[in-house]
Amino acid sequence: MLYIWGMKIENTKAQMRKGLLELCVMSIISKKEAYPSDILDELKEAHLIVVEGTLYPLLSRLKNAGFLSYEWQESQSGPPRKYYHLTPEGEKFVRELTGAWENLKQSVEQTIPIYEKDN
Repeated sequence: MLYIWGMKIENTKAQMRKGLLELCVMSIISKKEAYPSDILDELKEAHLIVVEGTLYPLLSRLKNAGFLSYEWQESQSGPPRKYYHLTPEGEKFVRELTGAWENLKQSVEQTIPIYEKDN
């Protein structure tokens, strides 16, 4: 395991991912209403491994903040499922977050040197 100044690099990576998780989850939901396992699958495809124990509190917090709402839909394979969608406030919030991300990404890209791989 890589340590830098006594810190595990994995802890730093986890904090970076955690900081962007809200934007990623809201962006997924902005495309279409989503069931939590669908959100987890899409995050996994993007190599952002998240567990239910992380996602459900985030969805609850975003709902309580007025950014998400949900509706129950019948399922052919079990009990009804809760599908999340953005509220008008959530749509505004995700636009603001996306703009902030673009600005931050641009700033970070300006400060990190780009290294070419030797073949």
